[in-house]
Amino acid sequence: MNLSHEWLKAFVPHALSAEEVRDLLTAHVATVEGFERLRADLAPFVVARVVETRKVPDTKLSFNTVDDGSGTLLEVVCGAPNVTAGAVYPFARTGTMMPAGFKIEKKKIRGFTSNGMLCSAAELGLGEDHAGILELTTDAAPGTPLLDVLPLGDVRLVLDVLPNRPDLLSHLGVARELSALTGVPMQLADGPHAAPAVDVVRDPRAATSGGATVRLEDPEGCPQYLGAVVRGVTVAPSPAWLRERVEAAGVRSINNVVDVTNAVLHGLGHPMHAFDLATLAEQTVVIRRARAGEKMTTLDGVERALTPEMTMIADAARSIAVAGVMGGEASEVKATTTDLFLEVASFDPKRTRLTRRALGLSTDASYRFERGIDPNGLVDAMRAAIGMIVAVAGGRLDGGIMAVGAGPAPRSAVGLRPARVQAVLGALITEEEITRYLSSVGFRVLRLGEGEGVEKGWRGEDVVFSVTPPSWRHDVTREVDLIEEVARLHGYDRLPDTIEAYRPTTVPDHPLFVAGLRVRDTLVAAGLAEVRPVPFVKGDDASHWRVTNPLAEDEPHLRVSLLESLARRAEYNLTRMHGDVRLFEVGSVFLGKRHGHSGVQGAGAIAEEVRVGIVLMGARHPQHFADGPPPVIDAWDAKGLAERVARAAFPGAAIGIEPAEDPALWAITVDARAVGTVDRVTLDAPVWASPAFGIELTLGAMPVACVAKPGESVHAGVRPASAPPTPAVRYRPLPTTPAAAFDLALLVPDALSAADVEQVLRTSGGEMLESLALFDEFRGAGVPDGMRSLAWRLTFRHPERTLRDKEIDGRRSQLLKSLENQLGVKPRTA
Repeated sequence: MNLSHEWLKAFVPHALSAEEVRDLLTAHVATVEGFERLRADLAPFVVARVVETRKVPDTKLSFNTVDDGSGTLLEVVCGAPNVTAGAVYPFARTGTMMPAGFKIEKKKIRGFTSNGMLCSAAELGLGEDHAGILELTTDAAPGTPLLDVLPLGDVRLVLDVLPNRPDLLSHLGVARELSALTGVPMQLADGPHAAPAVDVVRDPRAATSGGATVRLEDPEGCPQYLGAVVRGVTVAPSPAWLRERVEAAGVRSINNVVDVTNAVLHGLGHPMHAFDLATLAEQTVVIRRARAGEKMTTLDGVERALTPEMTMIADAARSIAVAGVMGGEASEVKATTTDLFLEVASFDPKRTRLTRRALGLSTDASYRFERGIDPNGLVDAMRAAIGMIVAVAGGRLDGGIMAVGAGPAPRSAVGLRPARVQAVLGALITEEEITRYLSSVGFRVLRLGEGEGVEKGWRGEDVVFSVTPPSWRHDVTREVDLIEEVARLHGYDRLPDTIEAYRPTTVPDHPLFVAGLRVRDTLVAAGLAEVRPVPFVKGDDASHWRVTNPLAEDEPHLRVSLLESLARRAEYNLTRMHGDVRLFEVGSVFLGKRHGHSGVQGAGAIAEEVRVGIVLMGARHPQHFADGPPPVIDAWDAKGLAERVARAAFPGAAIGIEPAEDPALWAITVDARAVGTVDRVTLDAPVWASPAFGIELTLGAMPVACVAKPGESVHAGVRPASAPPTPAVRYRPLPTTPAAAFDLALLVPDALSAADVEQVLRTSGGEMLESLALFDEFRGAGVPDGMRSLAWRLTFRHPERTLRDKEIDGRRSQLLKSLENQLGVKPRTA
């Protein structure tokens, strides 16, 4: 939401700077993510004092000595007649870019050198006066930035409004918050464009006034509709105040009538539309469903095919606007328009969203209608629009405001317990403070007497307040919502950050959650970064589940592999010349279409599995200045990491990494059950990128059972998973005795995996085997065909004494004997 600082001050005449308003809104309302001074082009200009001036003979020019605060007096030639010694003026130094688009350069004029320019109001874009330079009334020293002396231009604040706070999508909504935070009362518009007192003609179905008729035939799609007729207007460019106001909100000025509708939208939060009354058949407006096969050309010049599910604004003959989305080209306001039909309405959020998506349109109006507007503010918005249009375009209101539809339903009260406020926030906030906070933002707070509220299901001895939210706060329906209001208005920074005493839960974490934690810890320790992309991809309907209402039309499917998402993240890094990628995600995939999975009953059922996905490419480790370029990650690195992750995910299980059929490199097994693969990842990569490898491991199936209430059972056939017992943490002292290490070089058949050999070494090594590391593989001279030489380094240590040579030799002999007896592996001799 684009906010104008000056527009906010029109609602709340505070004395805060734009920076202070930004910080206040961020701390208490919503994050201000953008801050822009609209006259930042004047930042290079400074205040300068004319020390001496004299006329150039036979010209209108003057030769001046100017102090611009730089420490050196400058010679400046000026053509304005009002230069006075001792006066101060805006000054553009050499090299300054002027608002008109040209740069000030050092040049000779009539034999005099001019080093800069004394500026007029027109040259600064502050008015139309070209006759003389702009004299300043200020005590500021020469060299002071001009923007520090004159409050020139507005400041645009960009507010990050979350979906639950549509009331903040207007200057009025933010001004309410600012008034509550500063204590400065709100003020309504006055002067020539103040909202007039206008009669309202109400009827549930039809109303007539000013020679026009409004008829409501679709009350579900349009709960309320207001119309008014203004005759005798003159469509022209907007006055400066209106043009600056809408442009400060980021909207292009079109003409005085359209700018008024945009001012009501951004100022009061109510989208409205102005129709050329002369184009409406029988001067009638009908709110109805679209007819089958009906078409209409919208304001953007596109012919739209309509469906009966859409709510339309029509005249007696045809549709003239898509309700809540966009007006029609045939009834738009033109330069020749003299009579207007003004519309302000409340349209159904769900219907508006479905219509907008079906037509591929998104407008400021649909954005607000989809989130909900204030149903009680329609009359005020119409009155404000009438007042501004009469002020800037002339004309007169013919009749009154026509209002059809049912009025808004009253809001239900919510009970609030001060004791609960303290328990949730951990701070004592008095009843007086609670009342003041909530009342300041429009809540009606009533203190209950003893026993009151019991008929509403409240416990009378606990509930102290009955709080009715205002009509613009659709998001407040529960006690905890009220507590959140108290917290933000009190100030999150004022709440204590100490940890109070609490009782740990007796409910164990789900095994999938625990496995995910172990995997995350392992991968972060290995130097990988976690990502959390959305689970939507560009797939195909044959193998992927399509989402009915996707967030983006180019990614309408649920993924079947985490590597689909991780590959796009890797490509994003590569397009930014970052080739060292080490990313992982713990997330869900959605199977059931031509994919094997467990736990799915019947064909065509969707199954969600929780997996860990990893993508690796680039340097194996960061480069050190003393070394050369580091080696790149290869398939063996991926295999080693896959085994490490599998052991973290399934502690105590038998982990296997077996060669797999193309395109996979290895299959990951847990207790002889396939749970994942190690793959090469195909990317849209530049030529300089190294190969990418992916790991994907299934942690388990997401449970599909409903949460059962006490005494109820879950769905038949579904058994809640149980987490393995948490192993006790064992501590042992750091070793104080020396280690004894030796190497074993073994001839291993190609068909025999190194893991099998290592298993025998670990089993036969005994308790004193401290570490075992494979450090070499050799094929070549002295190694028979079909075999390779593998070398391990074994480290032994006794916890209490130094091992003797005889013991080490005995260990070596025992290991070689076990290898030959169990695997047929013999040592490699020189």
